[in-house]
Amino acid sequence: MIVVTGATGNVGRALVERLTAAGRPVRALTRDPQRAGLPRQAEVVRHQLDDPAALFTGATQLFLNLQATGDTIPALLDAARAAGVRHVVMLSSGIIREGADTSHPIHVWHTKAEQQVRDSGLAATVLRPNAFATNALQWAPQIRAGDTVRGPFADGVSAPIHEDDIAAVAERALLDPGHEGAAHRLTGPEPVTTAQQITAIGHAVGRDLRFDEIPVDEVGPELFPHVPPEMLPGLLRAFGGSVGTTPEITTTVEDITGVPARPFSTWAKDHADDFR
Repeated sequence: MIVVTGATGNVGRALVERLTAAGRPVRALTRDPQRAGLPRQAEVVRHQLDDPAALFTGATQLFLNLQATGDTIPALLDAARAAGVRHVVMLSSGIIREGADTSHPIHVWHTKAEQQVRDSGLAATVLRPNAFATNALQWAPQIRAGDTVRGPFADGVSAPIHEDDIAAVAERALLDPGHEGAAHRLTGPEPVTTAQQITAIGHAVGRDLRFDEIPVDEVGPELFPHVPPEMLPGLLRAFGGSVGTTPEITTTVEDITGVPARPFSTWAKDHADDFR
């Protein structure tokens, strides 16, 4: 049995779909099982933080998503180990790297969580993706409303990764031997600017979209609804620092899964309905 936290999130849902398609027993944790819409082969269980031990009966592996577990990680890992879980695959962040700003709130959060996993006594595999392609969903309200998207740093560069490519690596880390103790850095296959992402989404939905760059001091939390307000200043600094740079690009997805990472244009086509 593999327990998947954050099972209705972008990566968690893709992972549950992959594992059930492979015939693996999956216990999918979510706060609202009735609305989860997960594959019928999955055992969908309410993520009850007050009784974590009940989540792990019969399980041997765990996919840990920080967004779904918050400050409960130590108790959750203790319960998992006590129930017989022996291996955890953790979704961390590519912000953890040599030379990174260790005071950045996202860095602090993920570093602390990684240490908690290491201290748990469980064998661990850490996934460190850089920019998620799903971050582009922040522009969906503007794209539904018109053909102009307002935001900062038109020339900011990243190598966004498809959430299903992250899930594909997680699947292999759970099912194949040899990933214990590894930290896998994950990226998309090519550099893409913010403006180019908007153009790709436009092609996917059959419209001519335009990106209107605005000064960073005009950026409000409404443009980044997925980002906690206290983390937005640091995120904007990181975006600003990406202008004119060459992003990290790894071949980890292909190395582990045998299939190349998908470009942002493919992600945009896969998610076209989200922008209509």
